[in-house]
Amino acid sequence: MSGLRLAIQIAAASSICTLPAFAAESSYVYCDNGLRCFKAPCPSNSALDLATGTIIKGVSIDASGLPQVDKAIIDQSDVLYSGKIVVRGSIQHRTQTITGKDYSLPWLVATRIVRTAKDSERKHCSSP
Repeated sequence: MSGLRLAIQIAAASSICTLPAFAAESSYVYCDNGLRCFKAPCPSNSALDLATGTIIKGVSIDASGLPQVDKAIIDQSDVLYSGKIVVRGSIQHRTQTITGKDYSLPWLVATRIVRTAKDSERKHCSSP
């Protein structure tokens, strides 16, 4: 009985330790916002956090963690850059060196495609 209790406590403790990773995930509409610039870093992409309504400007996307089925969807069309889909993921800041200067830039790390975006969720995008 004590072995079972210990196993349950270990499982509970490990699930509590992993909660922050899941809590950081949200749903986003990512797209090209139409802005162009002459000097990097450039805020030409943005992501709308559907949970908070916050628009994250100048965000890049890392779609390498998407399941293969979802990768096939974004590879075959412009659904990602036109804001036509909602992706699940989290915002991370990554350091990039651009022309010899370090910048901490936001990245949307996508984990899956959730659904088609509504027109009202695409207002921050440049294309209809």
